[in-house]
Order: sequence, then C-alpha cells, then structure tokens
Amino acid sequence: MAALLLGLLLFAMQSPTVPSSGPLTDTEGPPVSPSPVGNGTVCHPNGTVQQLPRVLIIGVRKGGTRALIEMLSLHQSVAAAQNEVHFFDWESHFQKGLPWYRSQMPFAYPNQITVEKTPAYFTSAKVPKRIHQMNPDAKLLLILRDPTERVLSDYTQVFYNRLQKHKRYQPIESVLMKDGVVNLGYKALNRSLYYVHMQNWLRYFPLESIHLVDGDQLIRDPLPEMKKVEHFLRLEPQINASNFYFNKTKGFYCLREHGRERCLHDSKGRAHPRVAPAILQKLYQFFHQPNRKFFELVGRTFNWK
Repeated sequence: MAALLLGLLLFAMQSPTVPSSGPLTDTEGPPVSPSPVGNGTVCHPNGTVQQLPRVLIIGVRKGGTRALIEMLSLHQSVAAAQNEVHFFDWESHFQKGLPWYRSQMPFAYPNQITVEKTPAYFTSAKVPKRIHQMNPDAKLLLILRDPTERVLSDYTQVFYNRLQKHKRYQPIESVLMKDGVVNLGYKALNRSLYYVHMQNWLRYFPLESIHLVDGDQLIRDPLPEMKKVEHFLRLEPQINASNFYFNKTKGFYCLREHGRERCLHDSKGRAHPRVAPAILQKLYQFFHQPNRKFFELVGRTFNWK
C-alpha cells in the first residue's frame, strides 16, 4: 500500500502543468475543430498534447499584442503560448519544420484552441503564405493602434532597450524627420503603413478570417473588445468585467483570475517622449492617406487622428 501511494505521488509530481479546460461551443456554426495529432506530438497521461495553433495573433508590433494574449488566456478554452516563437519570419526557426514549431506550443486539452502571437508576422512579406500552407483555415487576430501612437511606442521601446544596455540612442526628432520632412527610411514608419501589409495578407486569407482588434479601445475599456474576440473565435462567453480592474498606479487595466491579480510587465505602458507639436502634426498628415486606404481595404474605420 505504501508503495502504491508513493507511486501516485511521484506521478502527480511529474505531470505537466496545464491550463484549465472548458468546452468550445457553437454560437454561430461549428467551432474551430482541433488539429489532428501528427508525428512527433508529445502526449501525456493526463490527456494533454502540444498542437499547432489554430489562432495566431499576427501583430502589430507595439499594438497591444501582449495585453491581448494575456486577456485571451483568461478563457478556459484557450491555451496560449507565452513566448513569441518567430517561426514563420525567422529562417533559422522555419527550417526546423512544423514538428519543432509544435514543440514550442503549450500543453493543451484536445477541446482547447492553441494561440500563438508574434507581432513581427504582420509586416513580414513571406509569412502569410507560410501560415496558409500550414492551415488555410487559421483564424488571425490583428490588433492595431493609431499609427502615430504606434510609432512613438516603437521608438520608446528601442530607446529604453538601448538605455539599459548603455548604448547610444538617437533623439526622436532625428529619426522621425530628415531635412524637414518625414523620414521614410525609419522602419517604424513602415510598420504603421497598415494597408501595405494588409494587402499581402488578403492575397491568402479572406477578410472574414482576420479579426481587427482596436488596440486603443482595448487600453481604455478592454471588456467590449474581448467580447468581440470571443464571438469571432466562437468561444463560450466567459470573460467578464470581474476579470479586469484599473490600476491607478500603473495607469492601465490589470487582470484578475480566480482571485489572483496580475499586471503586464513594467515595460508596458511607458510614457512616450515629448515630441514637438509641429512634428506630431506632420506625422498625422503623413498617415492620413495611408489610413484612408486601409479603412477602404477592410471596410471599417478607426478613430485615429
């Protein structure tokens, strides 16, 4: 008897930590079906497996992808990968093949959907075709912010990264402007030309497979945006107001789950550098036409300056 109890204890200690399970329901047609378990899949006695993601958060960088996947992971039917895998945009990873990609996914129950997020996917020209080849029925989440705000957040992240590594950095005015006009050579500006990249995605996926999340609204009032995500993914409504609380110290919403509270990393929500109003106005003017093209492309408008 003692040996049996010891064996059960050892088994419990070796079992992997897995997300809680919850049923996928049919709110508007059949739910996203589980991916078949292929060769190389690691199975565990508790019934969990590593499966290829059926939902991908494809971007944008500094648009709120981390907040989105953390909020989505509140749902019991979601198993979220915690790291950015960069499988489809980094050749060194892509060459390892789908079995390696699957091995980077969290352990999930068969009735859960696995979600991966890598914001660099949106602006990489080769990624849409590669994801389509993996799964033409994949569901894609694209979270967007005001293009000018996204550029400033992009700069802020690079600024702090260089500051922490004791490296030199360029003042924001010198990267935004060149000879008195908007610096088209600044990569962060290109990332905010949403219509250019969206055109490439629509070559492989119908607009119905891509859900646009308003990143500015997610910051101000997360619940309505998350209810739309639940509906798009045909998930049973579970995320509710009790899952969010406003942290006055940090200045943004944090999460509450099963009595536990957690906020995003301190690197999130950093204050942007001050930019001269005249330069800001030039950025707003620069993005006006690209924004209009994007609105026409997706049949929707956003409250951007």
